Amino acid sequence: MPIVADEIVTAFRDKFHSDKTPSVYRAPGRVNLIGEHTDYNLGFVLPIALDMACAIAIAPAQHSHLRIYSRDLDREFALPLASLEAAKPRSEWSDYVLGVALELKKAGIPLQPSDLYIASDVPTGSGLSSSAALEIASAFALLGANRMPPLDIALLGQRAESQFVGMPCGIMDQYASVFGRDGAAIQIDCRSLEHEYVPLPTNVRILAVNSLVKHELGTSAYRDRVAECKTAVAAIQKLDPNVQSLRDVSLTFFESIQDQVPPVPRRRARHVISDTQRVVDLAAASRAGDLPQMGQLFVASHRSMQYDYEISCEEIDFLVDTAIKIPGVYGARMTGGGFGGCTVNLVAPESVDHFQRELMQEYERRFGIHPAFYDCKPAAGAGRVDA
Repeated sequence: MPIVADEIVTAFRDKFHSDKTPSVYRAPGRVNLIGEHTDYNLGFVLPIALDMACAIAIAPAQHSHLRIYSRDLDREFALPLASLEAAKPRSEWSDYVLGVALELKKAGIPLQPSDLYIASDVPTGSGLSSSAALEIASAFALLGANRMPPLDIALLGQRAESQFVGMPCGIMDQYASVFGRDGAAIQIDCRSLEHEYVPLPTNVRILAVNSLVKHELGTSAYRDRVAECKTAVAAIQKLDPNVQSLRDVSLTFFESIQDQVPPVPRRRARHVISDTQRVVDLAAASRAGDLPQMGQLFVASHRSMQYDYEISCEEIDFLVDTAIKIPGVYGARMTGGGFGGCTVNLVAPESVDHFQRELMQEYERRFGIHPAFYDCKPAAGAGRVDA
């Protein structure tokens, strides 16, 4: 259920024994429809912001700290504001908030001692970007009445994650959390940082299915893929010095020179280049309401992640392979960083119940796990919520 601002206000007062009325801000998670690992290669992505979001209630405090409480973890962390610039990451949930606070301070935004109450219904470890939702909600909360252009907020959240938390992420997650729109996907050009909204067919449901597994390989493999893409670029630059990123390489040109790229970087590059094109193709199919074509692009993207980028896993492949055999399913693919998390599925509205029932039974039979299903409704981006 979506988080209700009045409930957050009440919970804030109970937790901090306060009679203040805090301000409440929300930032959505996202599901990426197509274009995986293309963002840090400056290609295209096509996410939607979700109605699942992170909410933060914030109020000024008499102490000298940022005092942060997570409802979902039932954990509290406090840091003296005077010590913010000396803060080091702790590999904890609080790093995302502190990283944002540090970036705001660098940007000259005045921070004041505050109590923050965090509540999120974006499931962690699912590939639905709970971290970016927390970062962007934190940015809006700590900004308060201060103004910052929306793109700068997205970039600030990305810097917090890449430079403080230590995950070399692209811009997609934070961008989608800021710029989401009801009823539409966002085609983001990760090089120009411009976007356009893509209307989605009304006669289809988008369902994410959480495998409820997250293999530890994910973090290290993410860094490996970033490095492998850079190796591919370096090899291609010897043939065309104008190439600065895989975004600059057409699929036709790549196929003509791919034998001169080392085998593993070659496969990584083939995925990135082809998936960037699939973003453009899916946007066109969505505008045309061509659901069979959209489904074919979903499956092609998954196979590319499975075999060329090698970021899927047994559980995710099983969910995709099972889903696409169910009547009324147009297509399925992994979404997110990989090695677990969620699949995203295009399902005819009249087939949703059967889809959920069939996939749940088969997944439980195979892995003994009860998967979680999320109805992914495109939602507005981050902002203040009135209690």
